Amino acid sequence: MSFSRIIIVGAGQAGANAATELRRRGFEGSITLIGEENHPPYERPPLSKDALIDPAGAKLRLYSEEHYAEQGIGLRLGVRVTAIDAAAHEVSLSTGERLPYDRLLLTTGAQARHLPMLDALGDAAFTLRTLEDARRIRERLKPGSRALLVGAGVIGLELASSLVDLGLQAVVIDPAPRAMMRNSPEILSRFLQKTHEGRGVTFHFGTGVEEARRVGGRLQLTLDTGETVEGDLLIYGVGVEPDDSLARTAGLHTVRGAIVVNEQCRTSDPDIYAAGDAVLQVHTEGHHQRIETWENANLQSTAAVCDLLGEALPEPGVSWFWTDQCGLNVQFAGDMAAPRWVLRGGPDAAPFMLFGLDDAGRVCAAITVNQGRDMRPAKSLIAARAAIAAETLADPACNLRNLAREA
Repeated sequence: MSFSRIIIVGAGQAGANAATELRRRGFEGSITLIGEENHPPYERPPLSKDALIDPAGAKLRLYSEEHYAEQGIGLRLGVRVTAIDAAAHEVSLSTGERLPYDRLLLTTGAQARHLPMLDALGDAAFTLRTLEDARRIRERLKPGSRALLVGAGVIGLELASSLVDLGLQAVVIDPAPRAMMRNSPEILSRFLQKTHEGRGVTFHFGTGVEEARRVGGRLQLTLDTGETVEGDLLIYGVGVEPDDSLARTAGLHTVRGAIVVNEQCRTSDPDIYAAGDAVLQVHTEGHHQRIETWENANLQSTAAVCDLLGEALPEPGVSWFWTDQCGLNVQFAGDMAAPRWVLRGGPDAAPFMLFGLDDAGRVCAAITVNQGRDMRPAKSLIAARAAIAAETLADPACNLRNLAREA
């Protein structure tokens, strides 16, 4: 190994994991982890849940305050990297400093996509991406008030659940025909919608916002359907925009706003790596992926570390993510675009499962609803592309662990 200085730009999940993995795997050189926020690295999934419901008790930090000093990781917070000089192997900071590196890892993440029409509502309109966002939203939440939520994806539904728990009314608006359409089969979308409606949430699907205005102390949204809905505050989540600005200005290969990397998470510059939400990964079989999950941030940052240290890459596992809402824990694994879904139990009440089958009838996806103990054997079936009769998968009496062992 002919290098001794590693700089990691972005102190989120991927960046903190990479720094810790470097030490765990024996790297003894200098590690500098630079974050634009003033907070030590924290997890984002709780922002729409615990950070709103119980901010004092929410466990957000990835590691203790002492962890970074104990591991010899130089943590620079509240500092922005303004430029990369790839030829000189230096980064410029907002403080005016220039720091040299031998290897650079970009974990710059993504930012909430903004809608100017909604931002024009001023201090009554919010996006949720950072801890400060969550704190600002929490200050505005009052029992009995009405929240307008634009976007019925994972964040929108988790917010609806949390706000109802806090005594607010929630109205959800989305131009899609159903909830979580990008990453959920219809049978689960309908179940989640029914569950939320049972808690008083109102949905407006198949319509966008035509006009947004403030009338006195209230917000009014005119929908494409001509309906008008009113509320006291608005939170919208309509996707994210990967932060490729540093990479792009440094001359690295980017596509559609994302940093292009190979399977080792190496960019077009052999001394610069990238991982996490800002990354578009190109695989040897030709397909491109940009995945915005907690798990992917860990997997890609670990892959980058392994390549940096000349170690074998970890075996790629089955993709996985989860959501918690309305007292439900829903876990997803595999290809959510599976052409056929098999129901195991339910669907009127949890627990139940769904198995996705590909065109050849092989297991390619699974969803558990309050049945997380069965996700491990389900992932084994997906990894094996097991060909199992739909009737067998649908029968709760059939032991999944036995099926996984036999696959």
